[in-house]
This record gives sequence, structure tokens and C-alpha cells, in this order.
Amino acid sequence: MQHAVRHYTIVTASYWSFTLTDGALRMLVLLHFYQLGYTPFTLALLFLLYEAAGILANLIGGWLATRYGITRMLGIGLMTQIVGLTLLSLLDPNWTAALSVAWVVVAQGICGVAKDLSKTASKSAIKMTQAAAQQHDGSQLFQWVAWFTGSKNAMKGLGFFLGGVLLQTLGFQGALWLMASVLALVLLGVVASLPPLMGQSKASASAKELFAKNDGINALAAARVALFGARDVWFVVGVPVFLYAAGWTFTMVGAFLAAWTMGYGLVQALTPQIVQRSADGLSREVPAARLWSALLALVPVVLAGVVWLGVPHLAWVVVAGLGLFGVAFAVNSSLHSYLVLAYAGSEKAAEDVGFYYAANALGRFIGTLLSGLLYQWGGLLYALVGSAVLLAICCLLTLALPTRALTSQPPHSGGRA
Repeated sequence: MQHAVRHYTIVTASYWSFTLTDGALRMLVLLHFYQLGYTPFTLALLFLLYEAAGILANLIGGWLATRYGITRMLGIGLMTQIVGLTLLSLLDPNWTAALSVAWVVVAQGICGVAKDLSKTASKSAIKMTQAAAQQHDGSQLFQWVAWFTGSKNAMKGLGFFLGGVLLQTLGFQGALWLMASVLALVLLGVVASLPPLMGQSKASASAKELFAKNDGINALAAARVALFGARDVWFVVGVPVFLYAAGWTFTMVGAFLAAWTMGYGLVQALTPQIVQRSADGLSREVPAARLWSALLALVPVVLAGVVWLGVPHLAWVVVAGLGLFGVAFAVNSSLHSYLVLAYAGSEKAAEDVGFYYAANALGRFIGTLLSGLLYQWGGLLYALVGSAVLLAICCLLTLALPTRALTSQPPHSGGRA
């Protein structure tokens, strides 16, 4: 139990550092290029390869973590982020707009690979360390996943604020150099502190075996695509540009996104106190996921009506509505993050988690693309309608989630959580 807690703490702390720089990077790129006059759709393009790269990175990362160990993949993720930040710092303001966009897209793609390699490795490490904790407390997995997911999103929110501060104080290049230096120190700590072969197992021998997931993970992955698409369809471009156009300063926009993400992370961490745990880990948690997805779907519907009517003080009404969205979304996200590990096999948890987070990345990719397109076509109203449609799809998909552990499992899936 002592080793499990130590490994969990180290993995969480290292991913905190990574997430802090990841959130700061998003603000740096968004604010820097919006200030240069880029359109909403072009801003969305800057993040597309970042999200697309995560789809493949999660699939391959889960397989590599199973074959070569979680610690090695976490280290590779941190190293890849350092490379991406360094490439971004080499951006020359004298380049043409086309070359600048292409350079940023490629560098962001590298950072996208880094993010999802690190996330898959970190979440899989929790599944590994949970085995020891399970002997002491059967609810430990839900609590650890909720705290890990919530705290890393709080760090991401802090990163949004940090990005704005660094851009103002150190400039675009100086901020990137500082973040790369900090991650280099974190990388040294991970390599020195964690067992190099943690989580190593026999990886899938074929693509068919890699994609042969159980019904629970398949349904959850499909719901995850819709859930995160519904968030990013307004979060990536729509809301920041809407608030800035409404007269907010960059600092105010960054502070709101930071507060929203940190509050969302806090609710995620508290989800085990909001959702009553069942003895089997599924019979109460799955119905809760269905209920909260339905509640979440109502929020963008109401907000779209408010935007369409053009009520007074619209920006602040939207901010309040998005606060409600954040609470319901946080509970949904935390439940999903728990359920994927509850459905996953322990022997190849990294592969199962990688498959699930590939779906997560696909949802972010769809949401990012739609965020630029819908906002350019019809402003925040279209973005909110797109979010409502995706959440309706998510609600339907959660109906397919099993409420019992499967009695028959794929040959490679190992035991149940």
C-alpha cells in the first residue's frame, strides 16, 4: 500500500506539471494569434493537428506502455512536450502567415502527441497501483481517479491564467523556454523515482486484438466522443472570442476560463461524494452517468434560447449558464474516467485506457473543428446548438453501458476492477 501511494503521488505530481504547461500553451497560442488578427476558423485550425495527433497517440501509447512499461511512456510524453515547446519558440515573426500557421500546427501536433502519451501512461499507472490499494479499501479506485482527474483539470485551469501572465511578462518565446525548462526537471524526477518496468505486460499481437474491446469500453468510448465534442464546440473558440467581442479584456477572458476549468476540476474530485458508490462498482454508477448526461444536455438548450432572445447583460448570463454546464460536465467526465477503469482489464489496462482516450481525442478534434466553423457561421448560438445535439447523442449512447461486470471477457482483458 505504501508503494502504491508513493507511485500514485509521483505520477499525479508529474502530470500536474505537464498539465500546467499544457493549459498555459493553449492560452499563449490562442491569445497571441488572435491578437495578430487571425479569424476564428484559423484559430481552430491551429489546434486541429494537436487533437488529431492524440487519436493515434493514445492507441499506440497504450500498446507501447503495455509492452515497454508505463514509466518509459510517461518519460517519452514529457520529452515530446519539451520538443514541441522548443519548436514553437523558434517561430519567426518575419515569416509569412501561411508558414507561421503551418509551423504552429506541426508543433501543436507534437504537443498533442505528448499530452495523450502522458495522459494514457498516468491513468494506466493508477490502475496498476490500485491493485494494492484494493486490498485495503474497495472504493479506492473511484476516489483516486476522481482526485487525479479533478486535480489535473484544476492545474489546467491555473495554466490558462499562467499562460496569460507569462505572455504579458515574458513574451511568447520566453514563456515557452521557461515551461520547457521546468518539464526537463520533472522528467529527471520521473526517471529517478518510478520503476522503469511498471505496468509492463504482454501487448496485443495484432490490430484486431488491440481493437477487440468489451461492450462497456466500446459504448463508453462512443459516449466520450460526443461528450468532449460537446464541450470543445464552444470552449475552444466560441466562448473566448464571444467574451472578447463583448468587451472583455484578454486577462478577463483568461481568468474566466481558468476559474471555470479549476472549478470543473474541483467538482470532478468531489464526484465520489456526489455519486453514491455501489458494492459492485457499476449498478449505481452507470445510472448516475445516464442521469447526469441528460441534465447536462439541457444546459446548452436553455443557453441557446437565451442567446437567441438576446437578453440584457448577455455575456454574464452566458457565464452563469456555463458555470452550470461545468458542474454537470465535471460529474459526467469523472464518472466516465472511473468507468473506463472499472470496465478495463488489469493485465492490459494501458491498452484499454489508450483506446478510450483515443475516442476522447476524436471528440476534441470534432469539437475543435466545429467550434471554428459554427462560430464563424452563426456565432455562439450555432456553437451552443451544436453542443446540444452532441450531448443528446451522448445521452443515447450511455443507455448501452453495462450495469454489471461481464462474465465473459476477451482473452486479453484480464480481471475486472
